[in-house]
Amino acid sequence: MRIISGSSKGRRLFAPSGLALRPTPGKVRSALFNILADRILDASFLDLYAGTGAVGLEALSRGALHTTFVEQSPRHLQYLRKNIAACLLEEQSTVRGIDAEDFLKTLSSPFDLVFLDPPYKGEVLEKILPRLEQDDIITDAGRLIIEHFHKRVLPETIGNIHFLKQYRYGETLLSFYGTH
Repeated sequence: MRIISGSSKGRRLFAPSGLALRPTPGKVRSALFNILADRILDASFLDLYAGTGAVGLEALSRGALHTTFVEQSPRHLQYLRKNIAACLLEEQSTVRGIDAEDFLKTLSSPFDLVFLDPPYKGEVLEKILPRLEQDDIITDAGRLIIEHFHKRVLPETIGNIHFLKQYRYGETLLSFYGTH
């Protein structure tokens, strides 16, 4: 797994073998950032359920101003920090070793772009959606992007955030939301 484009293009990302981790595939990451295009430039980016940090690091490599990575697994955090260092992006990164729901309770300002890639199995997505309704998580022109299994149906609205568009890549969907 490598950074696809930008200032850190080609940098190898470390991912543990045999760990219950499903990194966003390169094809999906590439498509995501092609869709976002210039929105990424100078953006504040939140990578919830960051895992190895591939998506947040790709955002920084392509011009995001800052990325906040949220990951609760101590083992995943080791790889996340190693990847940030390998890409030389420590100054543009904040790592929070905390549960995503708990992080959102402490949120003090919105982000331009928020990416959620919760585990496909279990009720994680159902638990986090109500939390998103209660918080001003994105800026007025911001976007919330949820990566999820293609059979999972998401709501049309999440608080004041409305569904905009969906893209399918095999069994993976990227659902985009915004305030307008």
